[in-house]
Amino acid sequence: MEERRPDPELILNRIRQETERSREGQLKIFFGAAPGVGKTYAMLEAAQQKLTEGINVVAGLVETHGRKETEALLDGLEVIPRRSIEYHGTKLTEFDIDAALKRKPALILVDELAHTNAPGSRHKKRWQDIYELLGAGISVYTTVNVQHLESLNDVVFQITGINMHETVPDFLLERADEIELVDLSPDDLLQRLKEGKVYVPRLAAKAMQNFFRKGNLLALRELALRRTAERVDDQMQSYREAKGVKEVWPVAERILVCVGPNPSSIRLIRAAKRMAAGLRAEWIAVYVEAPHKVKPSESDLKQLAEHLRLAESLGAETVTLSGQKASEELLTYARDRNVTKIIVGKPTHPRWKDKLFGSMLDEMVRGSGDIDVYVISGDIGEPVPQLAVKASKQQTQARDWYLSVVTVGVCTAIAAVMFPYVAIADLAMVYLLGIVFTTSKAGKGPSFLATLLSVLAFDFFFVPPRYTFYVNAPGYLFTFVVMFAVAFVMSRLTLRVREQANSARQRERRTAALYSLSRKLVHERGIEHLSAIAIKHISEVFSSHVVVLVPDERGQLITPVIEPVTFALDQKEMSVAQWTFTNRQRAGYGTDTLSGAKALYLPLVAASRTVGVIGVLPNHPESFLDQEQFHVLESFANQIAMAIDRALLGQEAQQALLKAETETLRNTLLSSVSHDLRTPLAAITGAATALLQKDITLDQQGRQELVRTIYEEAVHLNEIIRNVLDMTRLETRAIKVKKEWQSIEEIVGVVLNRLADKLSGRDLHVNIPADIPLVPFDPLLIEQVIMNLLDNAVKYTATDTPLELKAEVRRDSALVEVADRGPGIPKGDEEKIFEKFVRGSATGGGIGLGLTICRAIINAHGGRIWAENRAGGGSIFQFTLPLEGEPPMPDLEGEVEARDG
Repeated sequence: MEERRPDPELILNRIRQETERSREGQLKIFFGAAPGVGKTYAMLEAAQQKLTEGINVVAGLVETHGRKETEALLDGLEVIPRRSIEYHGTKLTEFDIDAALKRKPALILVDELAHTNAPGSRHKKRWQDIYELLGAGISVYTTVNVQHLESLNDVVFQITGINMHETVPDFLLERADEIELVDLSPDDLLQRLKEGKVYVPRLAAKAMQNFFRKGNLLALRELALRRTAERVDDQMQSYREAKGVKEVWPVAERILVCVGPNPSSIRLIRAAKRMAAGLRAEWIAVYVEAPHKVKPSESDLKQLAEHLRLAESLGAETVTLSGQKASEELLTYARDRNVTKIIVGKPTHPRWKDKLFGSMLDEMVRGSGDIDVYVISGDIGEPVPQLAVKASKQQTQARDWYLSVVTVGVCTAIAAVMFPYVAIADLAMVYLLGIVFTTSKAGKGPSFLATLLSVLAFDFFFVPPRYTFYVNAPGYLFTFVVMFAVAFVMSRLTLRVREQANSARQRERRTAALYSLSRKLVHERGIEHLSAIAIKHISEVFSSHVVVLVPDERGQLITPVIEPVTFALDQKEMSVAQWTFTNRQRAGYGTDTLSGAKALYLPLVAASRTVGVIGVLPNHPESFLDQEQFHVLESFANQIAMAIDRALLGQEAQQALLKAETETLRNTLLSSVSHDLRTPLAAITGAATALLQKDITLDQQGRQELVRTIYEEAVHLNEIIRNVLDMTRLETRAIKVKKEWQSIEEIVGVVLNRLADKLSGRDLHVNIPADIPLVPFDPLLIEQVIMNLLDNAVKYTATDTPLELKAEVRRDSALVEVADRGPGIPKGDEEKIFEKFVRGSATGGGIGLGLTICRAIINAHGGRIWAENRAGGGSIFQFTLPLEGEPPMPDLEGEVEARDG
C-alpha cells in the first residue's frame, strides 16, 4: 500500500473536527438485529473490562429483564438510582440525567437508546439524554436494535408488518465512535426464546408467531450486517482520505459506468445495472464534460438527460464531471470513490482518430491500475430506443451575418489607410482582430464567414496584383493558408471561451440563487413564509410558475399560502401531486410517470418523511428538459424540504414541550393545591366537629377559639383559591390593567388596614415622602402586590424583627421597597422564588403563587420586580412603576367655588 501526501485542507478539517470531538465523550453502540441477541450482556462485559483497567464506570440505566446471568455482571458497578415520575396515577421510573451529570463518571452505561421517556422528563427521547451526556464530556455505552433506525422504519414495516414507534435518527450511528455488532443466528435466538431467556413462556410463544418468525429474523440480521458494513466502509473512506491513500481497496464492489449522449449508452446503463444486481454492489453513472470537445447539440443534451434519468430510475447515483481529459477525470473520481469496476463502451469511431487525437479507452486501461475495466457493447439485438426530439431552432440571427460582413468592411478600410505605411503582412493582423471581434459577438456560421471574407479581402485589395484574386508570387498562397488556419483556430478558441464563460455565468447565477435561498430559509420558521420564499426563488431562477403543497391533518395536500399562487391546480394536477407525495417519486411533465400533466411535481423528502410537494410549470417547456436543470431543481427541493421539516420539528417540539410543561404544571398544581387545601379544610372540619358534638361541653372561651379557628382557616382557604384564580386570569390575560393616577400613600394605607390583624405587634416602619407625586397604576392590582409582599414578610420572619416599607420617585419611575430582617434568600434563588409553586420554609405558607402573581402584575404595568439579600441579614423586595404621561391638573376653580360657598 502506498500512502501519499494527504490534502492539507483535509488535514485541517480533520484536526478541527478532532478538536471539537475531544471536548465530548466517546459513544459506543452495541448494535443488534433483534431483542435477545445479547446486546446488554455484551455491554456489561465490556464495562467490566473497563473497570478492571481502572476506568470510572457507572451503570446509569441497565435493563436486565430479570436475566440472572445479566444481573450478575452488574456486581462491582455503581448503579445510579432511577428517578420516579407520577403519570396518570402510575409511578414510572426513568434514567436520572441530573444525577449522572452531577456524578460525572468517565463512562456510563445507558441501555435502550430508542426508549421514549415518560412525560415530564427533561427530554422526550433517551438518545437526547445521551447526547447531553456526551456534550458534558461523559463517554457512553448504549444499545439499540436495527429496527429502531429511522431510515429503515418503512423497510422493517414491510418485513415484519409492525410499525416501530420508537426510532432514533441515523446521525447517531454516524456520530458513534465505535459500533459493535452483537450477532446471533436466528436458530440460536429462537432457542433462547423457547428457553425463556428473552420473554416469559406465554409471551415467547406469541412472539414466535409474530415478530420472531425465522424469516423476519433473517431479514433483520441482513439489515444489521449491511448497516454495520456501511458504517465500517465510511470509516475506511475517512482513513483513506486522511492518509492520502490513492489505491483502490476492493473490500466492497462499486461499479462506475461511463455514459454520454450516444444511444448505445442505454446498453451500458442496463449492463451496469445487471452487474450491480449480481454483485449486490453500488453503481454510479458518470458523464464528463470536456471543454476541448465540440459543444453538444440541443438534441444531444436531451438524449444525455434521458440517459441519466434512466440510470437514476434503475438505482444509480448520477454524477457530472468537468475536466480537460475525460480519462483522467474518470480515474481520479473512481479512486476517490473506491470504485472496483469501470464499464465503458466499445469505440465506434475510425481508428485514425485514436492515432491522431489519442484513445480515451487506451488511456483508461493503462492508467486504471487495480481497477478492472470492462469494455462492452451490450446485449446483441437489444433495441436502442430513439428519443423524439424536436429539431432545435436556428439561433443565429440575421444581424450576426451582417455584423461579420460589416466587420470585414471596416477592417478593409482601416487596412487601406495603413497600406502606404506598413508591410503587407502586418495588414493581416487587422483582419485577425476583426475575426476575434466577430467571434465574440456572433455564432459559428458568421465567424467562419468573417474568416473566409477576411482572406479574400486581403488577397483582393492588398496582394499584388491588386483588385484581382490572381497571385503573382506562390508564397502568398502559403500566407493565405496560414492566415485562414490561424483565423479559424482563433475563432474556435474565442467561441469556446465565450461558451465556457456563459456556462460559468449561468452556474454562478444558480449557485448564488441556491445560496440566497438557503440563507433566507435559515432565518424563517413558519411554513407559510418558507413556501413563499421557495415560490419566489424557483420562479425567478427557472422562469416558471411554482406552487408548494403541504399535507394537512388528513394527509391531503393544501397550499399553505394564499399569495403568491402562480398557477391554479385542477383536479387532474392535484391528483398527480398527491401521487407524488404518496409514492415519494417525481411525476408529471418531463417524466415517465403521469407525463400528461402540465407541471413537473417533485416530492419534498426530508430525513424521515415527505413534508410536501413542489410543482413547477415552465414558461418554456421545450427548454426545460436539461438534466442540469433537474439536478439544480432537486437541490432547491432538498433545501426547501429540510427547511419545512425543521419548521415542523420546531412545531412538534414546541407542542411536546408545552404538553410536558402543562402536564408538569397540572401535577404540581394538583399536588400543591390538594395539600394546601387539605390543611385548612382539616382544621375547619375538626373545629366544626367539636362544636357539633353534644357529649363535649365547651365553655364560652373554648367555643370562641374554635369559631376563630374556623374563620382564620376559611380566610386562609379563600386566599389560596384567590391566588390560583388570579394566576389563571393573569396567564389568560383576562385581567386588564386600568392605569389611573393614584397616590401610593393611599394604597399603602388601605393595605395596612387590611393586614392590621397580621401586623399587630410587628415593628413596621413606613417611609413615604409627603411630596411624592401621583403615579399611574391599577389601584386594585398594586394593592394586591404590596399586600402579598407584606404578607410574605410576616410569614417568613420572626415576630420580634422589624419590617420596612419605603416608596420614592427616581427619574422616570416610582420605586417601592419591602424589607425585613429575616433569614434572607438562599444564594442563587433570587429569581427562582418568583417561579410558580416555589415556596420558602415558613409553616402555614401558601401554594407558592404570591410572588408569581406580583411579577405578572408588575410586568403588565411595564415595570420590574426583583429580590436581593440585605447587608446585615434579611431580604428586600423592590418593584418599579414607570411614570408615563403627565398627571392631571387639579381643579382649582372647583376648590375656589367650594371655599366661597
